[in-house]
Amino acid sequence: MGTLNYIKNFFRDKNVASVTPSSKFTVNQVIRRVVTDRPVTVIEYGPGDGVITKPLLKAIHKESTLIVIETNEDFINQLNQIDDPRLKVYRDTAEKVDEIATNEHIPKADHIISGIPFSFLEPDVREELLTKTLDLLGEDGTFIAYQTSKHLKPFLEKTFSDVKLETEYRNIPPMCIYEAFGSK
Repeated sequence: MGTLNYIKNFFRDKNVASVTPSSKFTVNQVIRRVVTDRPVTVIEYGPGDGVITKPLLKAIHKESTLIVIETNEDFINQLNQIDDPRLKVYRDTAEKVDEIATNEHIPKADHIISGIPFSFLEPDVREELLTKTLDLLGEDGTFIAYQTSKHLKPFLEKTFSDVKLETEYRNIPPMCIYEAFGSK
């Protein structure tokens, strides 16, 4: 659907943080941190219309699992049109990730990706979600968040032992891509 769909949903849904989908450069920056030659379990918070989901499914191992958690009805309808048995779509908030993982019999995830606007979350909700995210990641798991500002860095550093930040300037607006590992 692209930009027009994002604009429409941006004005209708307070949880949609962008008027444009992420650029192919941002998508590639996220995907390169996930792709491996072995099966992985990936959870994606706020996939929107699947701008990362679709190419990620093309790139990950055929025995991988991808669980996406989205609240927006229009985006859910688009995600449900993706015909791939590895994809599980949940209409819920990311704060329910622990319940969703239990429902899917996933003790640990290899990667958790997030495009949700953490700056929109109440401080206690943000802290709880980051803690749940860390708890759900396997020993070598990574949390990859793409955000439009550097606001998330101190919160990640409070929860994770190692946080890396890169900026992808070929995105409107430029995108901060965080990669967080390990517990404190």
